Amino acid sequence: MFIPTSLYSHASGIKTLSGSNFSEWYEQIQFTLGVMDLDLALLTEKPGEITDANSEEEVSLIEAWTKSNMLSLMLIRMTVANNIKTSLPDVDNAMELLTAIKERFKSADESLAGTLMAELTTKKYGGDKGIEEHILNMTDKGSKLGALGMKVEESFLVQFILNSLPSKFGPFKIHYNTQKDKWNLNELTSMCIQEEVRLKQEGNHFALAVTHGSMKNKGKFVKSGKKFAPNERYEPGESSQGHGKAFVVTC
Repeated sequence: MFIPTSLYSHASGIKTLSGSNFSEWYEQIQFTLGVMDLDLALLTEKPGEITDANSEEEVSLIEAWTKSNMLSLMLIRMTVANNIKTSLPDVDNAMELLTAIKERFKSADESLAGTLMAELTTKKYGGDKGIEEHILNMTDKGSKLGALGMKVEESFLVQFILNSLPSKFGPFKIHYNTQKDKWNLNELTSMCIQEEVRLKQEGNHFALAVTHGSMKNKGKFVKSGKKFAPNERYEPGESSQGHGKAFVVTC
């Protein structure tokens, strides 16, 4: 059976259905067939066979549905992993095939949704990849939940992100919770980036102050309760009391 080159081209852009990515695959299949204007078979039931009693309009509709159904079946089967393909029902209706696949992976979606929700509500920011990437990662989990039919409202996502921030962001979180106006996701991202930069600068200043203080005290040490400055040099010899070692001041 002839397969249009454009169908191969579009199929190459769709991630192969492997089981855990059903929602993404399903969305891409629907989008691709819609863009190609071949989704008629997924939107309407199968029409009757062409007879002499059909009008030209009815004949055109049946022919269009038949073409849509045939190419939809091809696209679906071309983008399903072989180990899954062999277990699918042998049907000649694209809508029936897509429904069968959806029913099969419904439980997998529910399991994935539970995992994503757990990650979203318990994830903590470790500071290793930057606050912006952390927020994008959590936003992506929220989007995936939405694709699974569990939409996460932006206000909840903002709160989940705030909850994920470590203790050093404590004053920042208190400020947010006490103000009247709440931030949207973009505002939160901008504020978090600014706060992380401020905390890093504050940490650098503290480290510099500690280093400077330690450098000032470098070379000082205590002997029998006495402090000696860097220009004091230890030399072996007798002390003024006639015993022990002496510390000789050199200028």
